[in-house]
Amino acid sequence: MITEVKIETAIKELFGGLRFTAEPAGLYDPLRYMMDIGGKRIRPRLCLTAYALYKDSLSEEILFPAAAIEVFHSFTLIHDDIMDKADVRRGVPTVYRKWNDNTAILSGDVMSIESYKLLAKAPASVLPKALELFSTTAAEVCEGQQYDMDFENEENVPMEDYLKMIGLKTAVLIACSAKLGALIAGASEAECNLLYQYGYDLGLAFQIADDWLDTYADPKVFGKAIGGDILNNKKNWLMTRAFEKASAQTRQELLSAMSMPIETDEQKAAKIKTVKDIYAELGLEEEAKQEIKRLHTQAMAHIDALNLTEEKAKTLRNYATTLLGRNK
Repeated sequence: MITEVKIETAIKELFGGLRFTAEPAGLYDPLRYMMDIGGKRIRPRLCLTAYALYKDSLSEEILFPAAAIEVFHSFTLIHDDIMDKADVRRGVPTVYRKWNDNTAILSGDVMSIESYKLLAKAPASVLPKALELFSTTAAEVCEGQQYDMDFENEENVPMEDYLKMIGLKTAVLIACSAKLGALIAGASEAECNLLYQYGYDLGLAFQIADDWLDTYADPKVFGKAIGGDILNNKKNWLMTRAFEKASAQTRQELLSAMSMPIETDEQKAAKIKTVKDIYAELGLEEEAKQEIKRLHTQAMAHIDALNLTEEKAKTLRNYATTLLGRNK
């Protein structure tokens, strides 16, 4: 059996040994920088975990496709940071801040291409299905980002629309990771679909947890500034739920808060405090935690439906616990 320790070791070796074209340095250095700053590698880890349910050893047939998912995800982060005007990613300057917008855009583009080169190393027998899954997912992630940007210009967003957006922007790539691993391992269509649903529900919980962390986490642990969603008037879970629960008066207070200036550090701090005070009044900090717990329970039900051995089911439960208990 492929243990969690073996998966962890394989991930370290995989990304420690991943190499990209050297020249032109202005194109590929930002790519290497983005990969080197790391992260939790949650998507390739899930891909390998799903693969390990059906195989007894790891090989290049799964390692390179798992890397493809992470490279694609990192590409989206480079472009997201430009759109969100984010200064810090994982505790260091974002690519566009370290270089410039044009460099970040172009390096992100080539990063997307590199992800397909890695995916193409999947076994020929499953490559057409793998490409279809990956390409569909890639387009969905872009659709989710567009909805996210569209929401910034709307006064408030229905929870149903918010969940659709994070389903596309975040959950589908985590779901794809699980399904891709199972697909390459030769799992049945039914098993692949159950693992996709497991990953999708965890992805929703993961994004809501990220929304929570953006408002309530310790910035030294979270790896980026706290309150960015509030400053950018992003319709995350907390803001969406606030508009759902708010009285007419509180709704007006929220709208006024969203219009507060953020030119100085003092103004930024004032806006964040104002919105957090409204969240506290509505009890949203605890309510978000309960929603995360509900989605986690839903994901566990998909594990039960797989009828795995207890030892293998435990690896999926451990992954979920690690994912939702993360600090950054």
